[in-house]
Amino acid sequence: MGETGEDTAVVIVGAGVAGLTLGNFLVRNGIGCIILEKHSREYVEQRQRAGTIDGLGVRMFREWGLEEVLAGDPIPEVGSGFWIDGEELSIEFGEDDNNDSLFCPQQVLVRNLTDVFLRDGGDLRFEAADVSLEGLDGERPLVRYRGIAGSTKVISCDFVAGCDGDRGVSRAAIPADALTRHSHEYGYAWLSVLAEVPANPSGMAIHSRGLAGLIPRGANASRLYLQCPIDDTLSQWPDERIWSELEARFGTPVATGRIIDKRLVPLRSAVYSPMRYGRLYLLGDAAHIVPPMSAKGIHLALYDAEVLARAIIHQIQKDDSSLLDSYSSTCLRHIWNYQAFATWITELMHNAGDASYEGEFRKQVARAELERQFTSPTANRLFGELIAGVN
Repeated sequence: MGETGEDTAVVIVGAGVAGLTLGNFLVRNGIGCIILEKHSREYVEQRQRAGTIDGLGVRMFREWGLEEVLAGDPIPEVGSGFWIDGEELSIEFGEDDNNDSLFCPQQVLVRNLTDVFLRDGGDLRFEAADVSLEGLDGERPLVRYRGIAGSTKVISCDFVAGCDGDRGVSRAAIPADALTRHSHEYGYAWLSVLAEVPANPSGMAIHSRGLAGLIPRGANASRLYLQCPIDDTLSQWPDERIWSELEARFGTPVATGRIIDKRLVPLRSAVYSPMRYGRLYLLGDAAHIVPPMSAKGIHLALYDAEVLARAIIHQIQKDDSSLLDSYSSTCLRHIWNYQAFATWITELMHNAGDASYEGEFRKQVARAELERQFTSPTANRLFGELIAGVN
């Protein structure tokens, strides 16, 4: 079939948190954009991932007039705790802890962002196959894709935003010698489980058998995490073992239910630099990965989206490219700050439990650091700033 051509200011590849947030920011400022997503709308809105929007993210949506996207499926009030060797420790936050964070399952946030984007006249095209990027180092890049009807479509644009994740086409379109990958492998994995059960208890457990987590993902859904060796396989984790191991690490009975999904997630960090090639800008997981222990994946995606939105608006409205020119360096300063936090909290929480990875010395050092978080107001204040995303 033949090609059909179009023109817009920005093409956004990927309808995840970063892409949809950027699209909403642009549409609200009268800037034309088209979002291309390779999956169906149903798939995207049911994709289960993170569930925490920190204080920075909550305030960001409020400042842009998008607080409505934070309205999620109600999650029942469940006490969130912290267990070490089966003993629950009380966690108290000061009244002025600077944290407006909330639980909002990522699929709910994506659904809300999609609804608002389409309601406000946004152009979002699902099932866009075989996306390719051309002329990224020229004045007007071309984005080709195959539509649902099978015809090839071509969009000419001023800027391309690559929001299609770690394995998407955006970063792959950058010449290898123009991009540097910085990475770290932590040496252990999480068994990540989605279950139809309320998160009760809710929180994190440190134990000599390894870390465990039980986090709400809806009124009757939870995400379970169990630290395991990097070379484990799913066949080693039947449902019965999952529930018994979770109970052993928390040291208290846990509610059980139907397991919907389970997968092994090697813990790793990665940063790609620079986050720009010509007129292509990388956002979210296309530019960086943080381990789930830090709960900063959504935070960094939202930060990227706001920085790029302000830069594009500044360019189009004032014909000033200074913010676009500094996009990568602005984002990378923030990203490395939170990679430092992610590395610290990940190693701290894992070393404090299972000594088989780093030895008894590192375990005791990690326990001393943990105790400091509970006993030192200064340490607790910094920790609170990082958790809230305002550091």
